[in-house]
Amino acid sequence: MAQLCLQGLTFFLSYAILAAVLGMLQFGYNTGVINAPEVNIENFMKDVYKSRYGEDIQDDSVKLLYSLAVSIFAIGGMLGGFCGGMIANRFGRKGGLLLNNLLGIVGAVLMGCTKLSQLYEFLFLGRFIIGVNCGLNTSLVPMYISEIAPLNLRGGLGTVNQLAVTVGLLLSQVLGIEQILGTDEGWPVLLGLAVCPPILQLVLLPWCPESPRYLLITRQWEEEARRALRRLRASNQVEEDIEEMRAEERAQQAEATISMMELICSPTLRSPLIIGVVMQLSQQLSGINAVFYYSTLLFISSGLTEESAKFATIGIGAIMVGMTLVSIPLMDRTGRRTLHLYGLGGMFIFSIFITISFLIKEFFGYVQEMIDWMSYLSVVSVLSFVVFFAVGPGSIPWMITAELFSQGPRPAAMSIAVLINWMANFLVGIGFPTMKNSLENYTFLPFSAFLAVFWIFTYKKVPETKNKTFEEILALFRHGNGRSMEETSVSKETDVSGMVESDQKL
Repeated sequence: MAQLCLQGLTFFLSYAILAAVLGMLQFGYNTGVINAPEVNIENFMKDVYKSRYGEDIQDDSVKLLYSLAVSIFAIGGMLGGFCGGMIANRFGRKGGLLLNNLLGIVGAVLMGCTKLSQLYEFLFLGRFIIGVNCGLNTSLVPMYISEIAPLNLRGGLGTVNQLAVTVGLLLSQVLGIEQILGTDEGWPVLLGLAVCPPILQLVLLPWCPESPRYLLITRQWEEEARRALRRLRASNQVEEDIEEMRAEERAQQAEATISMMELICSPTLRSPLIIGVVMQLSQQLSGINAVFYYSTLLFISSGLTEESAKFATIGIGAIMVGMTLVSIPLMDRTGRRTLHLYGLGGMFIFSIFITISFLIKEFFGYVQEMIDWMSYLSVVSVLSFVVFFAVGPGSIPWMITAELFSQGPRPAAMSIAVLINWMANFLVGIGFPTMKNSLENYTFLPFSAFLAVFWIFTYKKVPETKNKTFEEILALFRHGNGRSMEETSVSKETDVSGMVESDQKL
């Protein structure tokens, strides 16, 4: 920690990041909170249906309603993610986050009042609104943090996004056990507690500065940008940061305001956009949300009791937090691309092990010792799958998407990437139960295939962005992905020396 302080992690920068990542904690909490009380929520829906219509609802219909409650969160996330760039440019990064908290409060209150009102429609509406809130957070928070962080700490501090997500997940899983709030009386409180992060952010965030990059490049308010930088860096020596922003501004003046359509049609920006989109897909189509949304069901299928399955789910959250902490110092030491390759490769291996454990349980299910052993293998495989997700695909897609673009196209790029992320999230959330019924023991094989494809794509196409300025990263795509940064630097030096020689001749 002392080393981080020497490298520029000041108290006020830490405070600003803490205030901002509450939005990602909200995202993590609402991703995991629906998992543990599945049976309680389904029983509530059955009771409401019977009181309304005087007859029992079919089990398949209840499962469909519950899947809707899970996946409508992602539909809201798509809408919020799509609007993220427009909100960021219109109200600023900090201003957008402050306004977004109003949605978080409304959504949480609706979910908390579901049982009191005897309307499961409140649950759907609340999950949708909180989804919009989380979609905006997933666009605005990484953008804000990447723009206030010093160059040498951008990777490590960007990982704090994922740390907040994992803390939110773990919190929802711990609170969701039967001994705390995972009961018929407690689950509305469990869902309603989502009101806490937006209220806390409304208290903390007003004291934080707006993004200096937004102030200088988008608004042209240089003095305000200098003032914000002095507070964040705890120093008056901010000329290096200002000059880096000026270089970025000069590089993207020709594309000062980039719409989503212009971004898609730009030949220079097409490659980074494709990389950003595929990186987001590598996170969601890895199968991790099948684990987040349905881990309790998966563990029960593997032979655990319901109570043991819930505690194993808490283990997932604890491992996510621990491994994300481990990955923070590795991010700026090892590099984004390398960690992503390790993460995808490990997930591929253990997705195969998950499938093997299901198959062996079916063939040798009549032997009690084999059931116990297979339950152990299944749990270890799922937890290892989560470990490798936390190492790479958990945080790197958000970070790289923000890093691949300069100030002009960044909001539009984040909107497209987040929209794709939430669309894939929705497809996994709504489709996994059906896929599990159809494929049974082979449920994870499609995810294994996706992981193999994403590993190959990352190896061949994704550049390393560690310790590179936004201008240097953009230069990679101007000159072609095949050229290294060293080649780019040499060409720049050659250009400069050529200009000097010309001046001397003149």
